[in-house]
Amino acid sequence: MLAQVQKMQEDMASAQEKLADETITVTAGGGAVSIVVTGHQRIESITIDPEVIDPDDVEMLQDMLVAAVNAAIEQSQAMAAQKMEGITGGLGGGLDSLLGGMGGL
Repeated sequence: MLAQVQKMQEDMASAQEKLADETITVTAGGGAVSIVVTGHQRIESITIDPEVIDPDDVEMLQDMLVAAVNAAIEQSQAMAAQKMEGITGGLGGGLDSLLGGMGGL
């Protein structure tokens, strides 16, 4: 059992490292704003279509950026959770119960 836990820890560490290299691209405003984020929720790039840059309506661009960044973070977190669940086999809650709730410490 201990060997299995150690193997799972190694696999999880490896998957965490790989997440830094995986990216998700999210768009908002019909593609006017594009954000690339890593599996570690780090923004790699933001691309803005010059046609949406209107000095008289900065609020619209700000709203698109907020929407795109939030969606990118959510999708990145979901990707990371999916990769980790693939390793743990959904044992996260089970391990926490097995450890008497100490997993959240």
